[in-house]
Formats: sequence, C-alpha cells, structure tokens
Amino acid sequence: MLALMSAGGIALLAAAFLMPLLIRFQVQSEIGQHIRDDGPATHAVKAGTPTMGGLIIVIAVALGYFAGHLWTAVQFSPAGVLCLITVVGFGLVGFIDDAMKIRNRRSLGLNKRAKIAGQLVVGAGFAILAVEWAKTSTHLSATRFTLPGWHLGPVLWCVIAAFVVIGSSNAVNLTDGLDGLAAGSATQSFAVLAIIGYWQFRHFTIYHVAPALDLALVAVALAGGCLGFLWWNAAPAKIYMGDTGSLAIGAGLAALCCCMQLELLLVILGGLFVAETASVIIQVAIFKLTGRRVFKMSPIHHHFELKGWPETTVIVRFWILAALFAALALGLFYADFLNVAKVV
Repeated sequence: MLALMSAGGIALLAAAFLMPLLIRFQVQSEIGQHIRDDGPATHAVKAGTPTMGGLIIVIAVALGYFAGHLWTAVQFSPAGVLCLITVVGFGLVGFIDDAMKIRNRRSLGLNKRAKIAGQLVVGAGFAILAVEWAKTSTHLSATRFTLPGWHLGPVLWCVIAAFVVIGSSNAVNLTDGLDGLAAGSATQSFAVLAIIGYWQFRHFTIYHVAPALDLALVAVALAGGCLGFLWWNAAPAKIYMGDTGSLAIGAGLAALCCCMQLELLLVILGGLFVAETASVIIQVAIFKLTGRRVFKMSPIHHHFELKGWPETTVIVRFWILAALFAALALGLFYADFLNVAKVV
C-alpha cells in the first residue's frame, strides 16, 4: 500500500509542480496550440495556449513508478517496465507530431502514414516483448485468464495486442478536444486498474498475474500524473497535453489491460473513449454512403457543444459517463471474483 501511495503521490506532485515551468517556458518562447480550422468557432480563443503538457505527464509517471519501488519490497517486473516503455514510446511519437505542429505553425503535424508507422513500431514492439520478455498470457480475457480464456497463440495475440494499443492511443487522442476531458476521464480508468492490480496481487491463485502489484504501480502513477496535469488543464486550460500526452495515456491504458489479462474489459473500462471513436467512425461512414452527417460535428463532444451546451457542462457530464463506465468495469470484475471465490 505504501508503494502505491508513493507512486501516485510523487507522480501527482511532479506533474502539478513541473507543469508551471513548461507553461512559463512556452509563454516566454511564444509557443502555443494551433487550433484546427474546422473546429467549433468558440475554440478560436484557445489559440496560443501552451501545449505538450503530456511531456510532463510522462516524466511524472516515470518518477512516480520508480518512487514506488524506493523503501518498499515491490520488485521491478518486465511487464511493469514494458508498460512504462510503451507510454514513453507513444509519447515520443506524439512529441514529434506536436513539435512539427509548433514548427510549422499549423494544427497538422506528422502525416497520417508517418504517425501510424510510428505507432505500429511501438505497438508491435510492445506486443512482441509482452510475450517474449514479460511472459504475458496469450489468452484473450475479460477479468481473468480463464474468462473467456480463448487461447490465441503468440502470433494472433500479438496482432490483437498491437491493434488494441494503437486503437486505444488514438481513442484518447480523439477525446482530447475539451479542457480536462481526456485527463479527467483517464484518471478514473487508471484508478480502477490500480485497484484491480492490487486485487490480483492479493489473490494470485485466482488470477495468476505475477507482476500485478508492479502493474498497479504503473496504473496509479498514470492516475497521479493525469490528476496533477488536470490541475492546470481544467477549464479554462492553462496548458494542453497535446498528442504527447493523449497517445501516451491511451497506450498506457491498453498496455496495462493486456498485461493484466483484461483485454476485453478495456472496452467497458474505456467506454467513453470507445464512444468518442465510434462517433467518428459513424460520422465518416454515413457521410460517405449518404452525404449526410449524423452529428453536427465529431467527435461527439463537439456535437453537444454545437447544440448549445456550455463546454464545462459537456466536460462534467462526460466525466460522469466515464466514471459510470469505470464503475461498471470494476463491478463486473468484482462480481466475477465473488463467483470464483465461492468455487475456490
């Protein structure tokens, strides 16, 4: 418990106290966010706001994770280190994208092919190392390796894991369109993963996730990093996370679920991110087929903005939805535990 408190606390404090340094540097250097031309007109006032706050989030997560091992009996595990490396790797892809946006002074950074290529390299690297180095189970599971327990084999599992990590990173990236929306929603998901990781550690004979406690440290460090960032990102935002943060956070969420044998539960745990992504897919598909738009604008949070909801109303209501999804995921996990505990 001390390790979890240390990891989360250090990550939160690091993010909260380092963020003003980045804000000050960008203000002095006249570096700021470029707003997409086709976005809501009300977002024009956000142009010039400091960005790339995700850089501090990644640093804070690393500091929190390592702090969780100081003066505690928790050992570093290949799975925990791999999840951290994946966060850093996707953060690097996002950092390059953000840097190009700043250099080119426009809202477009890496082209789609280059961005996907970078994500593929890191995502595939995670999947392969998860099997070969971290010895992650190649069963496709929801709450434990025997439910449903479909054995995919190394190759198919790696393909699915890479797809899940890339998809999750892009889902959080799509959600990061309003002040505090992505950070606040992700914090709730990571908090649940920290609880589940600790529970898996306490009940190893049921879940067989050897690095569960170390993975819980990664999760709580990510929660702390997001929460510390949210102090400065809450509306009206003083800084944005940029792709550096959104890609890193989304990848970390998926990597943890894969290593904790919760691949299918991720769909519910990150339900808000799934809904945001689905709104984009539906919008594009229907428009190509019929020439009509289902939503006023996608992702769906912009649809409600254009319907007249104040930005803070959209954010808080979406946070509530994220909390409900996270609570549902935790409830399903615990309900399954009660069923197994009766048998055991």
